Amino acid sequence: MNEILTKNIVSKYRFKFSKSLGQNFLIDDTVLEDIIESSKITSNDFVIEIGPGVGTLTKLLLKKSKKVCAIELDSELIPILKEELKDYNNFDIVHKDALKVDFNEIIGEEENVKVVANLPYYVTTPIISKLLNGNNNISSIVIMIQKEVGERIAAKPNTKEYGALTLLVQYYCSVDIIRKVSASAFIPQPKVESMVIRLNKFENPKVSVKDKDLFFRIVRESFNMRRKTLLNSLKNIGLDKESLQKAFSSSGIDPKRRGETLSIEEFGKLSDCINFLL
Repeated sequence: MNEILTKNIVSKYRFKFSKSLGQNFLIDDTVLEDIIESSKITSNDFVIEIGPGVGTLTKLLLKKSKKVCAIELDSELIPILKEELKDYNNFDIVHKDALKVDFNEIIGEEENVKVVANLPYYVTTPIISKLLNGNNNISSIVIMIQKEVGERIAAKPNTKEYGALTLLVQYYCSVDIIRKVSASAFIPQPKVESMVIRLNKFENPKVSVKDKDLFFRIVRESFNMRRKTLLNSLKNIGLDKESLQKAFSSSGIDPKRRGETLSIEEFGKLSDCINFLL
């Protein structure tokens, strides 16, 4: 049903898809239902939707939630969304780039805040980073992303998918893979498969560290050259070799290990030992 509805709206307004904006509209009813179910939206929730397209998912969110604020960059979609959703008094739209939006300004005094998004592949990581690093009260994020990115986010140590993005997300959230999504679930069809994941924000980060910025710098340096040992990867972190060796000794981590072998807890321990010596 939503496939016909979406195609009719696209045809009605003679909408032209933008490759540069990575536009692929979801038309599969079962995927839409799974997104709604996994987002656990209630009538008390304020929902931020990023990339609403022509409003197919938005309508379902509006029926479940207290209010939906959709963020859309494409000026061609703004009049379409306003017309198609004019009967809903709990709908608001922000015509901006999600990377430039002040989410705290949008949230205001709202307490029960959830994000639902079908993210363009080319901005997935920066948007996730912005949502997680921002000082906001978002409790959960349900997103459709490229399958490979979803696998990286949910990865475990000692796998090729495990990396800096994994640790960024898992520092702030638990990760649930909801489902894989084939290319045929979209118009136009992308060249890759997708995945729906749910990020559940922790009340406090998974590990407690003395210096969060240092922690993430150590993580990034550790994965810049994956084949390097930690000792070589972290040589520019601000300590001489002898002090760095002390940090490894204090943390109980072998400096010959590689970043991909460390758990988030081990990165936290190493970060605090380095912080102590800086």
